[in-house]
Amino acid sequence: MKVRVDPDLCAGFGICVGLCPEAFELHDDGYATVLVGEVPAEFEDMVHRAVDRCPARAIFLVDDSSVD
Repeated sequence: MKVRVDPDLCAGFGICVGLCPEAFELHDDGYATVLVGEVPAEFEDMVHRAVDRCPARAIFLVDDSSVD
C-alpha cells in the first residue's frame, strides 16, 4: 500500500503524524509529508485512520498498479 499527501490540500493539522509518525512527518513548512514509499503492513491500519481523520482530506491511498 502506498500513500500520498496532496500539498495543495494539506493544512498542517498534524493528525496524521500523531496517528502514525512512522509514515508521516510535518515538514519545515508545517505541512505533512510521507516518509515511506511502501507502507509496512504493521502501520496500514494507522494510515487508514489518518486518511479517514484528515480534516483537509489531503491524504490519499495510491493504487500500486497506477504508480510508476
